[in-house]
Amino acid sequence: MFVQEGRSRLHYKVYGSGEQVVLAFHGYGQDHTHFYNIAGVLPHVKIVAFDLFFHGQSVLHKKDTPLQKEFLAKLIQKLLDEQQISRFSLMAFSMGGKFALTLLEAFPEKINQVLLVAPDGISTSFWYSVATYPGWLQGLFKRTVVRPARFFKFINWLDNKRLVDPGLIKFAAWQMNSTQKRLRVYKSWVGFRALTFDIRKIVKLLNSQNIKFTLFLGEYDQVISGQRLQVFARSITNSELIILKTGHTFLLHEVATYLRRHPGMFS
Repeated sequence: MFVQEGRSRLHYKVYGSGEQVVLAFHGYGQDHTHFYNIAGVLPHVKIVAFDLFFHGQSVLHKKDTPLQKEFLAKLIQKLLDEQQISRFSLMAFSMGGKFALTLLEAFPEKINQVLLVAPDGISTSFWYSVATYPGWLQGLFKRTVVRPARFFKFINWLDNKRLVDPGLIKFAAWQMNSTQKRLRVYKSWVGFRALTFDIRKIVKLLNSQNIKFTLFLGEYDQVISGQRLQVFARSITNSELIILKTGHTFLLHEVATYLRRHPGMFS
C-alpha cells in the first residue's frame, strides 16, 4: 500500500489487526519486513510498517529532495485520514528515529507512546555531519560512490591503527561494498539532512504530553553511541531505559525477543 503526494510515494505494510496502532520505521539498509517478528509478539497491536525513502518501494522524487519535515507530516496526515487513525504510537530503529521524531513534533497530541531503538536524530555522528555538509566534502563523498578504493584504503588504515572499533569498521565496509549500497548511503544521508531536531523541544513535548517513552540500546553497539541517549532518556519524566546485550545489527531482533517476554509494553 502507498500514500502519495505528487510523484513521491511512501510504501507501507499493515501487520496485525489490534486496536492499538503503531507507526514503525526501520533502520538503514532494511525495509518494512523487519517489523514482521515484532508484530508476531504483539497480537493486540496493529503495526503500520513503512519503507523509508530510498529503501524498499518508497520513492522520494527529485523535486522533494531533501525531505522536509512538513512534507513527511503531510504524507502521514494523509495516511491517518485514509486509515481513520485518530491516535497512534511510534516505533523506530536507527535511521528511522529521524522519521519518528519528525512525527512527534508534528502530532504530539495524537501520540500514546514512543519506543525508539538505538535511534539516529538525537545525537548526530561526526561521519554523518561530514557526509551531509555542503561543499567539497559532500562532493568527495559522492565520488566515493563511483570510486571507493580510497575509502576502503582509509578504513583499512583505521583498522590497522586500531583507531576505530573493529565492529564499526566491519559495519561500514558491509554498507559500502557495492555501488548500489554506496548510492543508497549517499542518497539517504543527503536526502534526510533536513531532518534535524532541537532536543530540548523534543524533551518538552514528551513531558508536557506525558507520553510514555521507551529507549532500547545495545550494550555492544558501536554504530549508535548510547551515552548521550541515556542522558536524553533520563530527562524524560515517563521513560524507561532498556539495555540489551547485543550490537547494532541484531538489536531489533533482540527487541522482538524482549517484547515476547514482556507483552504488556503496549498496554
